[in-house]
Amino acid sequence: MQIPFTKMQGAGNDFVVLNETQTRYGLTPAGYRFLADRHFGVGADQILTVRPSYSPTIDFEYIIHNANGDEVEQCGNGARCFARFVRDAGLTQKDCIRVQTKSGVIEPLLTPDDRVTVNMGAPVFELARIPFVPGSLLPQPSGLWQKWPLALDGTALTATALIAVVSMGNPHAVQVVDDVDTAPVLQQGSLIEHHACFPNRVNAGFMQVQDNQHIRLRVFERGAGETLACGTGACAAVVAGVRLGLLDAAVDVQMHGGVLSIAWTGGTAPVYLTGPATFVFQGHIEVPAPLFQPP
Repeated sequence: MQIPFTKMQGAGNDFVVLNETQTRYGLTPAGYRFLADRHFGVGADQILTVRPSYSPTIDFEYIIHNANGDEVEQCGNGARCFARFVRDAGLTQKDCIRVQTKSGVIEPLLTPDDRVTVNMGAPVFELARIPFVPGSLLPQPSGLWQKWPLALDGTALTATALIAVVSMGNPHAVQVVDDVDTAPVLQQGSLIEHHACFPNRVNAGFMQVQDNQHIRLRVFERGAGETLACGTGACAAVVAGVRLGLLDAAVDVQMHGGVLSIAWTGGTAPVYLTGPATFVFQGHIEVPAPLFQPP
């Protein structure tokens, strides 16, 4: 079966976007993996699906699958590309849209400078909702918050690699490092992602604080590995930095794929994510029949 797709990217985080507002394609997890495959498919970090809303107060439903075929709760860079796609495809004329995700409603806003700002909602700190199960771990106070000493393969992390945990609709573990270029992202990323303390797995962020308004960040994403940018990871890092007393309320986050701007005033205030959303190309791809759900 041939299906149409659009390829987009936001700060180097790349996506295949599927328009299912008229027809459901019925892809299996293997089908999403096929589309994300950079050798046999289109190639992407995530697959984003646009579906109609069944509520008069919501414009669209937004479905996200990681490159491994798993459906996930949230994707900030994807949300910006989603908003750009529905506007450019003529599916809406609104500058601000309300979008239902697996973790709640978000409100992307197309701005006059050709970027997109997304109200990502308030961060979640309750451990059970992240979810994070510390077991016998004891938190260490830091700033207005705390860090958790996580053990990887039986070896405790160093004092500079303590984990701050937060959810931005999806779980994140953020650690402060001296230099992201030399940080053990590839060595530790998968170990943190699959750690027993995170029953739904976790995105692992490595944050270098340059000053109170600028950070550098690398993220090992759950189900995708290290990506060029991670929108929710940037939000989680800034939230962690603010609560740890390291950052101001507005921060530019330099990632390998580009710069994202994050604003958070603390408490139960929402986090605002601003960055680019860029069309790359569109086309059709033949997806083998076994990769669809039976009718």
